[in-house]
Amino acid sequence: MKIICLAKLVPDVENFRYDYDRNVLVRDNAHQVINPEDATALALALDIKRARPETIIETVSMGPRGSVPHLSDLVRRGVDRATLICDSRYVGSDTCVTSRILGRFIESQSFDWILSGTHSLDGGTAHVPPQLAELLGLPQMSDIIDIDRDGLAEGSTVVEVDTDDHLLRFVVDAPAVLSLQYSTRLKLPYIPYANMELDVHEQISIIDNDRLGFDESEVGIAGSPTRVARAEVRELRRKDTQFVRCDDAGIEVVYTFLRNRGVLR
Repeated sequence: MKIICLAKLVPDVENFRYDYDRNVLVRDNAHQVINPEDATALALALDIKRARPETIIETVSMGPRGSVPHLSDLVRRGVDRATLICDSRYVGSDTCVTSRILGRFIESQSFDWILSGTHSLDGGTAHVPPQLAELLGLPQMSDIIDIDRDGLAEGSTVVEVDTDDHLLRFVVDAPAVLSLQYSTRLKLPYIPYANMELDVHEQISIIDNDRLGFDESEVGIAGSPTRVARAEVRELRRKDTQFVRCDDAGIEVVYTFLRNRGVLR
């Protein structure tokens, strides 16, 4: 069984820059983290590989060259191969163009399942997995909270989906795109001490538009049908913290605070 995991590197929410002239996030040289929901999907794949060592996992990511150390660490954790799609002509691509770029690469690969997160921290639209599935002609499910792991190996699995109002179960046949919600139960494993300095460059591929062959008018801002009208960054104001004791005076302070804000009458 071969699993392709989509792994988006997103800017650390505490440290990122925005280019207001082009309306794009500046990803070069920004501190990045693996998108939490993608990390959940990767953790699931690695759990399956531990139980079924014959499982092959390939990670596919699109981003700047600064993503390579993160992908290297995924290989050190047990991922078999990592592919980074990296080209300056792709900067500013919206979800539609991103899906086309990923799709053009993935359609040339063999796989049984594509696993991903449902949302990303730096966008949250949840567009890419279903758009990618549409381009590849595959079934797709989002907001998955549980997967029958034995079914994945057998080529037909049951997934449990959280729709906010209901928990629903669906049977999905391979190949398909399965997109998970974030789960605290699934964590990426630590890098084994023996692998900390392991040279994994032969297991990492970096491809650009010379390989994928898009016209420049089809990618980046020029090829994106989405237009950002305006963006603003809201600054959070730090508020003073007041500590009170659990005594009559402290209770009076809390009571007055809640009454002044209309919580108590």
